[in-house]
Amino acid sequence: MYGTLQVLGPEHEFSIVDEKLTPLPIVDEVIRQVNGRIVNCVELNGFSFGKELQAHVAEFKGTDPFTSPREFEETMQEGVSTILSFLEKRYDARLLGSGMHPLLRLDEAKIWPHRDRQIYEYLDRIFDLRQHGWLNIQSFQLNLPYKNELEAVRLYNALTKLLPYLPAVAASSPIYESKMGDCVDNRLHFYFKNQSEVPSIAGDIVPEYVASFEEYQKVTVKRYSEDLARLNAPKCLLNKEWLNSRGTIIRSDRKAVEIRILDEQECVKSDVALSCFIRAALRGILSGDEFESPPRRVLVQNLRNVVRDGLRAQVRHPKAKTARQVCRLMSEIAWENATSEEKRYLHIVRERIENGNLSNMILRDVGKKAQRTEMEEAIFHVYSSLADCLEENRIYV
Repeated sequence: MYGTLQVLGPEHEFSIVDEKLTPLPIVDEVIRQVNGRIVNCVELNGFSFGKELQAHVAEFKGTDPFTSPREFEETMQEGVSTILSFLEKRYDARLLGSGMHPLLRLDEAKIWPHRDRQIYEYLDRIFDLRQHGWLNIQSFQLNLPYKNELEAVRLYNALTKLLPYLPAVAASSPIYESKMGDCVDNRLHFYFKNQSEVPSIAGDIVPEYVASFEEYQKVTVKRYSEDLARLNAPKCLLNKEWLNSRGTIIRSDRKAVEIRILDEQECVKSDVALSCFIRAALRGILSGDEFESPPRRVLVQNLRNVVRDGLRAQVRHPKAKTARQVCRLMSEIAWENATSEEKRYLHIVRERIENGNLSNMILRDVGKKAQRTEMEEAIFHVYSSLADCLEENRIYV
């Protein structure tokens, strides 16, 4: 058992693509060749490689959570390099990060056809998986442990207050289907809508404040389970914590709180930086640093503004008028409560707060390139650079 915030448990989602950045639905074949047979997940040297809903998206995570940000970076980059080497030799393929694939068309996407496919078939009957909020999303998920119920509730409620502002620095999904979207974070824009048939599952993304595990089960898990039961959903979908689609959820099976609101970044180092930023800020808030606790409806509206406008979004906050200003406050709290090792990464987040998140940079560079060439060529040029960043573990600037 780990102490509260003692370790970091990352989960990365990357697309497998060819030299033209076309998505390749070959995760099952890669697993078969690496493992000898198709399974959901295969453990390798310190990391695991597994499937997602989309047949072209692979999940990378540590075999065990990381006590050190440097260990996190080194282990997960070794995992990326290992799979990349295999992909290049066998398929002339590579990996691509960011929150959405910029060129994917929904009719080209394939759903994982093996174990667990029945769950996906049930979900498809209820929600229609042929939409971007299901088939074209790549998130970076972070698991943070809690020691006991009291600390779990404090951690969960603290995250609820931070949640609306995290996409301001983590947005990386400005383009989909070869066009610029209406939002800075289009992954979350579609994520808001992908389960509209049962709104209680996502709950406007911002969680309800809770006072106990019992209340969490009552206001969240039990509510959407009852709504699903009224639609004759199978038992395998009822009373399951993992089905909760809020931006953060409690995973009692892991004794951790899982953050789901972050877009995947361009490289492992950027994911580590976000993790250090969030953990250090939470450490400060839990130790007594003041941070606003507004009504949930205010947080929901703030999040919607941030999804649309990113760092320049107008927000309701007692100490700030924009998301950028709130993120600066979070950055100050993080710096004051960070370990020396975490501080080595925090400059990456500070620079994105001041100069723009990854979505802002992609839009800027695609826009410049599109002045001299076709839009798809401009997108290809910029996202090829992002694939290089993942391979080299290099920050995109």
